Amino acid sequence: MSQTELPDTQAPPETRLTDDDVQAVDRLGDIHLKLREELRRVIVGQRDTIDLLLVCLFARRHALLMGVPGLAKTLLVSKLAETMSLKFNRIQFTPDLMPMDITGTDILQDRGDGRREFQFAHGPVFANVILADEINRAPPKTQAAMLEAMQEQRITVVGKGFDLPSPFMVLATQNPVEQEGTYPLPEAQLDRFMALIELDYPSEDEEISIARTTTGAALPELNHLMTAEDILAHQDLVRRIPVPDHIYVEAARLVRRTRPGGGTAPDWLPPLVSWGAGPRAVQDLILGAKSRAALEGSYMVRSEDVRYVAVPVLTHRLITTFAAQAEGLSARDIVKRLLDES
Repeated sequence: MSQTELPDTQAPPETRLTDDDVQAVDRLGDIHLKLREELRRVIVGQRDTIDLLLVCLFARRHALLMGVPGLAKTLLVSKLAETMSLKFNRIQFTPDLMPMDITGTDILQDRGDGRREFQFAHGPVFANVILADEINRAPPKTQAAMLEAMQEQRITVVGKGFDLPSPFMVLATQNPVEQEGTYPLPEAQLDRFMALIELDYPSEDEEISIARTTTGAALPELNHLMTAEDILAHQDLVRRIPVPDHIYVEAARLVRRTRPGGGTAPDWLPPLVSWGAGPRAVQDLILGAKSRAALEGSYMVRSEDVRYVAVPVLTHRLITTFAAQAEGLSARDIVKRLLDES
């Protein structure tokens, strides 16, 4: 097979879904539509944002939300958790936030018989969905504690380990405007986020609808469409979605084209990118494509699923040069150009 020739599109028989799995995909596709409709009762617009959040959730990954204040990020995440019967906690990150403020700590308690003992008081990280608001305002030690929670789904306090509940998802926000008093997230932590989801201003009609919705009566309570057990079962299902061989090749080649060294990038890229995406990006492209395929009711990953998740998965993993900034090119622009050329 030549370098440009792609393998056959058929998945091998052993990777095809069972009849029960097919029915589960159909159910997930129906739930996806119901979730959209339910969230539209309180969230105006943001359809792509909702879909990408669901892609990350069912892929067992975390997401980074980027947008100016007032775009309903907290409301969206809390209502998403509500529709799925999940426990939601919001942590406001500040420069004086300590690791124990997130994880919890041992507290000396009176047992009632004249003796005292230490008991662990759980911190806000013990929830299913965590909104880490303005995560880049926390000092590095606190970010490290959150990184352990994201990577290991457990925390360590005074030498003792504690497992976090399942499912577990961190949705972190960053303010793209105000950078004073912030601690930039290290690349190792950025790489732990599957997707960078950028929220833009609403359209004029959407903004009028927001004013109508939020300045009247109290927002309605949403119906519970799933349970934690349902989500865990569908997360396992996503892992079983078949991926044709040529999709693995497509994902790997796309990621390798973001790397300025090694001869895999197009000629125009090295002056614009100092560091490209690593192997975890290939994993997240495949997992994101699997999750998106299942949510759309598809029994196999397609090329359009990879392309759908490519921009949010790759953008935050590229480090652009001063030359790119001087030309007004962002990492998002570069990823889109790579997609256009592929």
